[in-house]
Amino acid sequence: DENALARGSTYFDLASLSVSPNHRWCAYAVDDTGDEVYTIRVLDLDTGERLADVLEDCADSLAWADDETLFYTRMDASMRPCQAWRHRLGTPPQDDPCVYEEPDRRFYLGLHRTRSGAFIVMGLDSQVTSEVWLIPTRAPTAAPVLVEARREGVEYGVAHRGEHLLVLTNDGAINFRVELRPIPGAAGPGVDVGARRSLIPGRADVLIEDLDVFADHLVVWERHAGLPRLRVVPLDPLPERIGDDAAPAPGEHLIAFPDPTYSLWGAMNCEFETRVFRFGYASLTTPDSIYDYDLVSRERSLRKRTEVGGGHDPARFASARIWATAADGERVPISLVWRRDGEPERARPSRPRPLVLYAYGAYGDAMDAAFSRPRLSMLERGAIWAIAHVRGGGELGRRWYEAGKLRHKHNTFGDYIACADLLVAEGWTTPEQLAAWGDSAGGLLVGAVVNARPGLFAALVAGVPFVDVINSMLDEDLPLTIVEREEWGDPRQAEDYAWLRAYSPYENVRAQAYPAMFVIAGWNDPRVGYWEPAKWVARLRERKTDDREILLWTNMDAGHAGATGRFEYLRELART
Repeated sequence: DENALARGSTYFDLASLSVSPNHRWCAYAVDDTGDEVYTIRVLDLDTGERLADVLEDCADSLAWADDETLFYTRMDASMRPCQAWRHRLGTPPQDDPCVYEEPDRRFYLGLHRTRSGAFIVMGLDSQVTSEVWLIPTRAPTAAPVLVEARREGVEYGVAHRGEHLLVLTNDGAINFRVELRPIPGAAGPGVDVGARRSLIPGRADVLIEDLDVFADHLVVWERHAGLPRLRVVPLDPLPERIGDDAAPAPGEHLIAFPDPTYSLWGAMNCEFETRVFRFGYASLTTPDSIYDYDLVSRERSLRKRTEVGGGHDPARFASARIWATAADGERVPISLVWRRDGEPERARPSRPRPLVLYAYGAYGDAMDAAFSRPRLSMLERGAIWAIAHVRGGGELGRRWYEAGKLRHKHNTFGDYIACADLLVAEGWTTPEQLAAWGDSAGGLLVGAVVNARPGLFAALVAGVPFVDVINSMLDEDLPLTIVEREEWGDPRQAEDYAWLRAYSPYENVRAQAYPAMFVIAGWNDPRVGYWEPAKWVARLRERKTDDREILLWTNMDAGHAGATGRFEYLRELART
């Protein structure tokens, strides 16, 4: 009961939980300050009592090997998850052994149990490189076995079925491919390359994002033409090749979705021996919906849809996807939603309206179109919500991501400006009605854009904005600096400094008129220190030549994710 656990706390985050194979024990990780340092506790699901086993100062990754053995992770002084520990129920935590420690400060460690239940997977990831180790759950005290030694620029992850691993890798395939490998033996790491075979080849127009492997089926999370999709493949018998839509394997098919732009997410799907796959679906006009999909009959059953209330009628709202053209000719998708005022279905609004243009554009994260109940208040008052799917995100594959990072980061800003210009030119809005909004790395984006084109926007919202890029990338005592240099660059290098200096929002504040701004910081934020938005606001106030307000609000009881309480979260949104 999260409400009971959170009672008395101004912040509460249940980051992860794991249930033991016998369904008796539930281990869960909690942060009650927003600093992303977690305490792990164990609940007896039969009695409802909490055990005396309490693991302090942990990261949020944990998994049961068997009914008595729990693996978990801890961080170093820079808050990098880098250690895997093993705890046996009923023993003192101070006696827990550390089973692995990663010395390279570019790499983060996470762990999970395969759906088959056969292995604990320890994944080590930098921004561009991966390494995976396996621990058999039948022998949790055994030494971890290496799947494949890290190679710079090669990313991979594994899933297990029978006598094989399904390995998702970008080795030789920018948008990833899947190969079948024997399980590495305890006698030594890795397997003979000749024992591997391709299962899903790399494709230029399809990004493979993830795999859900079951006893008899494979669900492939793909991204095509800027939208997510699900591919279902029977595995008995094992196909020779998957992913060729012109010649699909027996039973291979894609699940269709109705909206022009939408989002998908996976549910827990804990069972390995099942024919039912559960997933979440939403669009800009469809509330969050949970479906069960029969992998054999292809029947889809709606299990739950978030209630909106207030007499909400989805038919009163419309959504669309349009495309802007950037300065270099690249086409950039934009997702929009608005309240219909008598226009024909799919027709755009008949007059310019206030419009909020949201974007993120970093780490290859796709900002898929999702539903928001609080957003309805804005839409009901006639505003438009738009998402610019700029380079640096992953909407159009790995190439889209790589074209918006490091030396190419300027493309992210150019794409956003192109989207804003198109929305004005096509009559969706006007500069006097247009607001820019970005959070975290998206705050960097809008901060850079408003320096370049301040007259294009009437207002700006920047949530926990990463705006002091150069100083942050120089300070190795900060939690993310070393690993983040593979995303942004290293200002100690002259070439990297030049491109960072060209766009860093703080360094490029100049004497000019700026739009009105609302800037949000989190006092306990370990990712973007509260001082970053504070010093940025101070410089803006000092140098700007207009009389528009620039407001800074610091949440003293939260971190990077903002308020967690239901009502406080709504107050925070209303304040914005």
